[in-house]
Amino acid sequence: MIEAVQKAGQLLWRLDPILLDCVKVSLLCSLTATAAAVLMGAPVAVLLGRKHFPGRRVLVVAAHTGMAVPTVVIGLLLYGLLSRNGPLGVLSILYTPKAIILGEFALGFPIIVALFSAAAAGLDARIEMTARTLGAGRFGVFLTVVREAKVGLIAATMSAFGRLCSELGIAMMLGGSIKHHTRTMTTAIAMETSGGEFTFALALGLVLLLVALGVNIAAQLFRLPAQRRHPDVL
Repeated sequence: MIEAVQKAGQLLWRLDPILLDCVKVSLLCSLTATAAAVLMGAPVAVLLGRKHFPGRRVLVVAAHTGMAVPTVVIGLLLYGLLSRNGPLGVLSILYTPKAIILGEFALGFPIIVALFSAAAAGLDARIEMTARTLGAGRFGVFLTVVREAKVGLIAATMSAFGRLCSELGIAMMLGGSIKHHTRTMTTAIAMETSGGEFTFALALGLVLLLVALGVNIAAQLFRLPAQRRHPDVL
């Protein structure tokens, strides 16, 4: 085991090109999917967190349910849609990074909506009224809510990115783990381990641990200002 760790460290130190390809594909797909999930999920989260309308509770339950859906189920559904005989087969994006991004977006969107809507719901009810009094329009009110609940949005974003970066089922089913094209860190770990290349898999595992550590450190750094202003914030 010690020897394997040493060899894995050597691969990282040499910046092995195959290893870097896997890291690049993983980060490209997960960052793009996370950004899209935030841009599209934040308005929905604010709506669910700050407004009361018929069907709102159903949507909230759906968002929380979406967080628990197994990734292989999402991959299977999208595979059926994107396959040659599927309704979206004309897009011809199956086994490309675009398919992985689409699948990871489907996974990240409910995470953003569920977590950020809870943060938005906990804000003072007078925030929108104050913003409108100061002349803000709908978009201005939305930005005010986002600014006041930014700690919750950052936490939701970090949670979504961490989940997407470590995702396996969607990347395997929609990307096909094609070398130098759609092979992510997680699919490479699975394939290299099954092929007996434990050292390479371990090196990628170390990179994933570093990414997870970086995400948590970034989240804490963003939360520190809020903790100084509000000591009761966890």
